[in-house]
Amino acid sequence: MPKRMFSQPGDHIESRHPVTVSRYRGITRLNHWVTAASLIVLLLSGLALFHPSLYFLTGLFGGGQTTRWLHPFVGVLLFFSFLLLFLQMWRLNLPRPEDRTWVSHIGEVVRGEEEKLPELGKYNAGQKFVFWAMSVLIAVLIVSGVMIWQQYFPDLVSIPVRRWAVLIHALAAVAIILTFILHVYAAIWTRGTIRAMTRGTVTGGWAWRHHRKWLRELAGREGGGPAE
Repeated sequence: MPKRMFSQPGDHIESRHPVTVSRYRGITRLNHWVTAASLIVLLLSGLALFHPSLYFLTGLFGGGQTTRWLHPFVGVLLFFSFLLLFLQMWRLNLPRPEDRTWVSHIGEVVRGEEEKLPELGKYNAGQKFVFWAMSVLIAVLIVSGVMIWQQYFPDLVSIPVRRWAVLIHALAAVAIILTFILHVYAAIWTRGTIRAMTRGTVTGGWAWRHHRKWLRELAGREGGGPAE
């Protein structure tokens, strides 16, 4: 018999364990943490190279030469790691009619009154914003980063274009840092969210409260696995 995706209503009475819902596969969680670790390394190494007052951060990576070598290669790792996530999740992050209602009632979301909102799929409008912002910014960073990667692409663009690429790269870096902070804050603020990327599951109550439409879709599948 196929393994049940989440427990039946009476299971928690017998086992005294809360009902759980599978949200992310192991490979997706690993992919997510590789992306997160890459972002953190890029944040610290990029700041170290951004301004002389932050140069001391190069000590985290063994000095300035190592930092200058490491930063672009980790950028390439970030691009391909996030690309795998993008290919898995882009359809689930397309705009839906209920997203507009969610945004217009953001006050209820902040107050924890989400029962007044329409039923949502796997991601709400805020999560979709983070996803698409990360997608665009990572694309901008990899393109501008290659333009200024003189060790391997010294003649790819002219000097004036390279100067613009440096500016755009810096601005995109600031934007992605802010987006990353927003993502982490939202995950901590919405209690029960982090376990989705550590254990791969969420409680049935969490799924019912925040993503009821997604929960109904899962319940309608016979022996199916988590959506991405």
